[in-house]
Amino acid sequence: MTTGGQQSGRSGADMSLDADSDPVPGSADDGPVTTASPTAIVDPRLRREARTALVWVTVIGLVALAVYISQSLLVIFGAMVLAAIIDGGARLLGRVLPIGRTFRVVLVLLAAAAFTVWLALFAGTQILAQAAELPDVIERQAIQLIELARANGLNVEQADLRSYGSQLMSGVGSVTRALTGLAGGLVTLFLVVVIGMYIALEPRLYERGVEWLTPRASRPDLIVTLDKMAYTMRRLMAGRLLGMVVEGVLTWALLSMLGVPLPVLLGILTGLLAFIPNVGAFISGVLMVLVGFSEGPEEALYAFGVYFFVQTFDGYVLIPLIAKKTVDLAPAMVLGAQLIMGILFGILGLFLADPLLAMIKVFLERRSELSDAAPGAAPGPAQLAGTPHGP
Repeated sequence: MTTGGQQSGRSGADMSLDADSDPVPGSADDGPVTTASPTAIVDPRLRREARTALVWVTVIGLVALAVYISQSLLVIFGAMVLAAIIDGGARLLGRVLPIGRTFRVVLVLLAAAAFTVWLALFAGTQILAQAAELPDVIERQAIQLIELARANGLNVEQADLRSYGSQLMSGVGSVTRALTGLAGGLVTLFLVVVIGMYIALEPRLYERGVEWLTPRASRPDLIVTLDKMAYTMRRLMAGRLLGMVVEGVLTWALLSMLGVPLPVLLGILTGLLAFIPNVGAFISGVLMVLVGFSEGPEEALYAFGVYFFVQTFDGYVLIPLIAKKTVDLAPAMVLGAQLIMGILFGILGLFLADPLLAMIKVFLERRSELSDAAPGAAPGPAQLAGTPHGP
């Protein structure tokens, strides 16, 4: 019995030792690990670095693709700006007309088409005549400026000015050369109008498409961000259109009263150029003064006075009222964005630089709000401003 017990105890101990000495699967004693692919990375550190490299390569590829199709992306963004204008008009009509949104959008489109037809039929002859006269007027004033410069000892040739002017007008990036010329401009305008109409008619359809591209947990924040962007865009475009109308009508009325030539054309050009902050006002002022000099120094002084009055009214009355209800952009940031977008994309980029900058600012502000609201986040500027300092 004792012997048997000792033997059974020894056998149990041997079995326990044998069990303890068996190699654990996956350990170093188990031999090489077999995987499904010979290119699999076993080391977790190497796997993490490979994953990081893949992310960077994907980001660089997406940036390269965005640069390659940047002109098309800008056209789509222009269509979104147009859709915001149409949507803003439909919302404004909704305050007085209890009808469906689709009908209100159609009414806005019909009103825009009717205005275009009226402008072409009733004012088209006068505008075309003044537009044909404008280049001759500017050329005559350029010749007079050359003669004045020569009289003051400056050696300036007319061919030099033409060369500088052609270089200035053609100083756009290689991206926009595919859309130069009248045909390319008309095609771009057609695409902007058609895409903008589709977006304005069914905005939720495209918003849901963007939401589906994001993780489910991030969709509520994305919806809030998109709503803020759309609200800011509508307000920005409403203020911009109001400024265009006021500047164009004031310029036309004052120039007509003071007897400056080409008042209708200059009023329309001033209104259209008012869509471009800073740069548009300068161009319209130069055109007004040059046209005024074609009749004499007195008319040029009148034209400069009209320009000064309109821009002062816009800067001290309209812009403060508009900036209170929209995103307030620093003038230096707007000029920098216009410079970059104008060089890369020409006139289209110049028109859309301000709305694009506004959307970027809204996105960054929203991201800052989410970062401040995250658990364990450091207090943001607004929280620090409300925190008392000192005893």
